[in-house]
Amino acid sequence: MRILISGASIAGPVLAYWLTRHGFSVTVIERAPALRKTGGHAVDLFRPAVDISEKMGVLPRVEQRATGTKRMTLYREGARRPVGVDLSKIFGATSDRHVEIMRDELSEIYYDAAREDVEYVFGDSITAISPEGEVRFENAAPRRFDLVVGADGLHSNVRRLVFGDESRFSAFIGAYLGVLTLPKAFGLDGEVRIHVGVGRTAGMYGARHLGDARALFLFRSEHELDYHHRDVPRQKDLLRNAFGGMHAEVDRWLDELDRTPAFYFDSITQLRMDTWSRGRVTLVGDAGYCPGPAVGGSTTLAVVGAYILAGELARADGDYERAFPAYERAMAEHVRGSHAVALSAAKTLIPTSRLGVSGLVQGSRLISALPAGLSRAFIRLTTKSARLYNAMTVDDYPPSPAPRDQVGHAGDPGSGLGVG
Repeated sequence: MRILISGASIAGPVLAYWLTRHGFSVTVIERAPALRKTGGHAVDLFRPAVDISEKMGVLPRVEQRATGTKRMTLYREGARRPVGVDLSKIFGATSDRHVEIMRDELSEIYYDAAREDVEYVFGDSITAISPEGEVRFENAAPRRFDLVVGADGLHSNVRRLVFGDESRFSAFIGAYLGVLTLPKAFGLDGEVRIHVGVGRTAGMYGARHLGDARALFLFRSEHELDYHHRDVPRQKDLLRNAFGGMHAEVDRWLDELDRTPAFYFDSITQLRMDTWSRGRVTLVGDAGYCPGPAVGGSTTLAVVGAYILAGELARADGDYERAFPAYERAMAEHVRGSHAVALSAAKTLIPTSRLGVSGLVQGSRLISALPAGLSRAFIRLTTKSARLYNAMTVDDYPPSPAPRDQVGHAGDPGSGLGVG
């Protein structure tokens, strides 16, 4: 049985790994000419995603590439003295198992896990999908697949082709995210520096093994801003306007905007769909249920979703009419919880009032002052994400011993997707 996955970031490679372990034949197509190295920000793997990574045999590599961030220095806008925070207390309390890692590095680790067993095609994109499984591409000749999975992110091409325009499903939650790469000299090993004010938060961090540092910007907007997703100069101007004059250190980060080798900017948007499946096509990760970049644990949700989708297809012996509804039922509660947590997290990370700023700073000071046991109890009582991810359970799907027989008429497999 042949399955086409669109997207080679996080959900795509994890899904490809597990599908091959269950005996399916997998092709992954990625629009970019190679694995993306966009200078992405650090992401969190909570307990269920760490467990899945361990089953994949990649946890040692993941832990080796962890950012190693242990301390946070928090500056309240207008205040003279910062607050120091022991992040190990927070990370240890929010999840039984937790790893922070750069998104690009995690993508590469998952890609390497099954690259010898999966047909990866870079530099091409899907242009049409028929109900019978015929897929057309920008460059390669058409091919037939039994199933097609969109793992191509918040602005999913597969979702657009099969379900319609993104605006039908996206919910802007009132904030934007920007990330830029800084010279390594800006970063402090093991420390993140945060500046927080009403409606805006800026941070900078490095990692012991990185050759550079990252600056991350979160800011609120009552309405959606007018810019094109490819108009990078306009996006950089929006950041300057939102953060100029916040603090001398933040201004130095902004000075690097015209020199940064990697830049990312997008709205913080949730994907809300009644179903992620239609016919032979389904969606996984941000393509189907993004809780909101940087605020909702979307990486853990993508890893869990990919694992469950592969497992349900194996359990149904490739019968997607049984597997897709089972996958959606298994993920429904996780997605609802993640969406709710993201809305709460956005309010905390980007305070809407001076009282909110003060609460964030004072809460951080309290966590650092309390003994470890009391700080863990405080975080568990007050942090929705801790309760959500620690309570998240996932079925075990043992790998299949033999390849799956082809289902239906998938056409001539040919010699692979060439890039024309």
